[in-house]
Amino acid sequence: MTTGVTSHQKGSTHGLRLHRIVVFNAERRKANNKQTGRESPHLETIREAWRKNLEVPFYGITHDGKRKEGLYQLRDEGAPTKMMVEAARSVLKSLSPSEKTDTVHDLDSETWRRWSNPEFVLHKCGVRLEDLEEPKTEAIISLLKQSLSPGGFAKVRGAMKVNKFLGEICGKEVILNEHSYSFTLFGVPSETEPWGYMLFGHHLCLNVFIARRQMVIGPVFIGAEPNTIDEGPDKGLTLCANEGQLGRQLMQSLPPKLQQAAQIYPQMKDPAMQEGRWNRADQRHMTGAFQDNCVIPYEGVVVTDMPEEQQILIMAIVHEFLALWPSEPLRHRLKQILKHLTETHFCWIGGFGPDDPFYYRIQSPVALFEFDHHSGVFLTNEEPAKYHIHTIQRLPNGNDYGRQLRELLRPR
Repeated sequence: MTTGVTSHQKGSTHGLRLHRIVVFNAERRKANNKQTGRESPHLETIREAWRKNLEVPFYGITHDGKRKEGLYQLRDEGAPTKMMVEAARSVLKSLSPSEKTDTVHDLDSETWRRWSNPEFVLHKCGVRLEDLEEPKTEAIISLLKQSLSPGGFAKVRGAMKVNKFLGEICGKEVILNEHSYSFTLFGVPSETEPWGYMLFGHHLCLNVFIARRQMVIGPVFIGAEPNTIDEGPDKGLTLCANEGQLGRQLMQSLPPKLQQAAQIYPQMKDPAMQEGRWNRADQRHMTGAFQDNCVIPYEGVVVTDMPEEQQILIMAIVHEFLALWPSEPLRHRLKQILKHLTETHFCWIGGFGPDDPFYYRIQSPVALFEFDHHSGVFLTNEEPAKYHIHTIQRLPNGNDYGRQLRELLRPR
């Protein structure tokens, strides 16, 4: 399985160096804030919308507003629970009493839903890695390593390193660095009782739930701006390129009629879009932070209407998104997704030429994956560019954060 972190390829930074030369958008935002004397009104509006979404009890993402029950079952899926429990206990052992108080929350705490991906801290949750001594940070990193596949761990560490690189090229190392992430632990690490943890910060949000030898990884947000490190000790590290390459390959190879049906909008910010279909916080993404209950109608093409070659490409994309999952849980997750392939839809926004930015979504009753090229936040591209990428994965119909499994575990 590919890891989502690839070596530098000639030409992979096409257009990036030009944007590295000019002043980054952060300075423009800073100047605008000085003129107004306060935060952007757009940011205030976004925060208020997020706050209201959090006030609504968790229901889960659906395609029609009605949650489909019975999709998720308890079973032994070979999760590396023992190693994860040992690593989590090492984290707790390393923390001071006050740090432990900040870190540990009740399993059913709504803190699960307070993750976000901007560079600023919207909600104080748990402890910040950058505020901890190195042994404590390394203990948390070790928990990640024991939870994920080798390739998935490399991808998560790659996101952290790309964030550090962005901070260096922008001179914003205080808020953009390898450890600018919050860590929270839910419940008590156990091989027999449910527990979990959350790590989130700029361009990286990871929610992991454990129930005996079963695990759920989601919601997951992984992004990068830029998505390639082109200098320094990590030169050549590239993030989220495979998801983009496979998506374009799929779209380009579809028969013309299916291409037309899959492409729901030809432009990234299309005049035909209904109000709210593009937004300042997530652009084309629909399942970002604080969108736990959104209703997303199926769009585009049913996967089983595609030729076999393109169905194989769909599963290759799914495999890439699920790179974080350890081998045995991954096998069960893929089996679950394949079971619902006749209900799986693929849609596309934007062009699909070699230089076109684009968005795509794969959506079924049990899985939702989004890929989007974004305009610049810290770099200066005002239009979406291939070197600013956001990816999200969700478990529709109520199993984000392992919520459906948690309900099954409750005494009847």
